[in-house]
Amino acid sequence: MKKTFEKGTKKLIDAWAFYDWANSVYTLTIASSIFPIFYSNLFEDKNELVSAFDFEMKQTVLISIITAFTFLVVAFSSPILSGIADYVGNKKTFMKFFCYMGGIGCFGLYWFNLDYIHTSILFYFMGLLGYWESLVFYNSYLPDIAFEEQQDAASAKGFSLGYIGSVLLLIVNLGMVMYPELFGFDTSISNEIANSGDEVAIANAFEKAKNAASFRAMKISFITVGLWWVGFSQYTFYILPIGVSKGHKVTKAVLFNGFKELKSVWVELKGNLRLKRYLNAFFVFSMAVQTIMLMAVYFGEKEIAWGSDEEKTIGLIVSVLVIQLVAIVGAILTSKASSKFGNIKTLIVINLIWMLVCIYAYFMETPIQFYIAASIVGLVMGGVQSLGRSTYSKFLPETQDTTSYFSFYDVAEKIGIVIGMLIFAVVDQISSMRYAILFLFLFFLVGIMLLFRVPETETT
Repeated sequence: MKKTFEKGTKKLIDAWAFYDWANSVYTLTIASSIFPIFYSNLFEDKNELVSAFDFEMKQTVLISIITAFTFLVVAFSSPILSGIADYVGNKKTFMKFFCYMGGIGCFGLYWFNLDYIHTSILFYFMGLLGYWESLVFYNSYLPDIAFEEQQDAASAKGFSLGYIGSVLLLIVNLGMVMYPELFGFDTSISNEIANSGDEVAIANAFEKAKNAASFRAMKISFITVGLWWVGFSQYTFYILPIGVSKGHKVTKAVLFNGFKELKSVWVELKGNLRLKRYLNAFFVFSMAVQTIMLMAVYFGEKEIAWGSDEEKTIGLIVSVLVIQLVAIVGAILTSKASSKFGNIKTLIVINLIWMLVCIYAYFMETPIQFYIAASIVGLVMGGVQSLGRSTYSKFLPETQDTTSYFSFYDVAEKIGIVIGMLIFAVVDQISSMRYAILFLFLFFLVGIMLLFRVPETETT
């Protein structure tokens, strides 16, 4: 018989946090680094258009549209799914389903091909949807596995494990891409060219062979992400409880029950002033945070004066790693600061730092300045993500149906991403990315003002 673990035990908290170790490789390897490089290599010309859904569009526009669409699907489906999960009392089943969907999506990216663009896009959609939907149920476990005084540390542990695990796999994947011959990929050239004596032809052949091997390594990296995600999540699934069992069976009425749960939580939120005001603040500052995180690499590529294309590629990769590594420290320091000064005061300071980052980014031009910005972004990124989740968890009312409440958290974040990206794109279109980053300063300012309005104690 499987052993069950009591709420607050180290074993249970560690198993929950370990899912961050399992799934964070998706966002770093696929969303932030390897896949964008792989996708651009599918085109001979960076200005080449891609044809999909009976439209021709820029290469990046297609990915942007699919990404935005996925976030909209998550935003509108998670309240329904979380309501169903609370009704049947089996949130782990839903978490598993989306984890495996995401893993299959990662495997499918191996066959990503412009000749089968719609099938390829489907796999990309599955990976992204699986990642974000599984987080809805993962986050909702926090108040179930940890007491209030443990939740800040537990949340920070999850993010820290995620940063460590994702960086480890990314280093391996980048090694495969940059030095494919060391990982067994064929970089040999034909004997005819090798024996021709034409040094230029030989050099070009070696370069072509290495590029082809690197491209194959990128495809293999998608497989490694899927295996890592699905494989390591098994420990989490084995230890976590199935949910708050209610003995309910799935019926046709369950779908409508999801809407009822959503309405019920909305009504309760209106009566919880502290939680409602915190959600307002979170929506505003999270909008800016997520936009900067998604656009940081693009900003560095366009606005920083790199010496060469090779220096730019290496510099951007180093920046991504710096952000991830520093974020570990940020999550830990934020947890300690919140325990000493309180969650809201700590969040106010973090938002203030984000404001300074926006101003600094407007003026930076050199790689060194970009590395400094990446370090600061990593520090406050880990802090705001970890503390944002645990603060919401601590403000929840005493209830066993936590999944529906966390769907609100998730919806606010996803809609914020869509709105933030749209505003950023509009400002970028009419001016520049520098002004777009600077414009986000206002969101952090408003976020601070709203955080000051959050009561220190629960009021109605």
